[in-house]
Amino acid sequence: MNLSSAGHRFGAFDFEDPHFERRPYDKWQAYGQSKTANVLFTLELDRRLATRGVRALAVHPGVIMTELARHLDADDIATLQSRAPAGGLRFKSVEAGAATSVWAATSPDLEDRGALYLEDCQIGEPAGDDPSEGGYAPWALDPEAAARLWKLSEELVGEQIDL
Repeated sequence: MNLSSAGHRFGAFDFEDPHFERRPYDKWQAYGQSKTANVLFTLELDRRLATRGVRALAVHPGVIMTELARHLDADDIATLQSRAPAGGLRFKSVEAGAATSVWAATSPDLEDRGALYLEDCQIGEPAGDDPSEGGYAPWALDPEAAARLWKLSEELVGEQIDL
């Protein structure tokens, strides 16, 4: 199980410039790209291990006020609010945020299932036009992008990972 975020919808993974060397750095786009990478990694990991009975799932825990928020200023909060569904951000407690991970680890409904994006203790659906409905962006569950990210990761670390 890998933690991701609905923030993956902030942007697809940019294979041409993954480190923002040729484009201006944008922290929200970078965050979205990193969360998209979490989902893509999960997808490829599941593809590689499913025949061995090991499944991988991507989990969006929800918006939780953690220590990461200590680095956000008023403008950052305003930006997040502007990208949030109607009604603004809905914060969860740590316990509520952990619920989807616990469900993913224990639910018989997910037995022998993988390569899924989970949110609010259910399997996520493709995102529609209304962000309040949740769901995943189309680029997040792209098997070709997942395989490409795995290959790029191997190149970056200088190791081939055969699973």
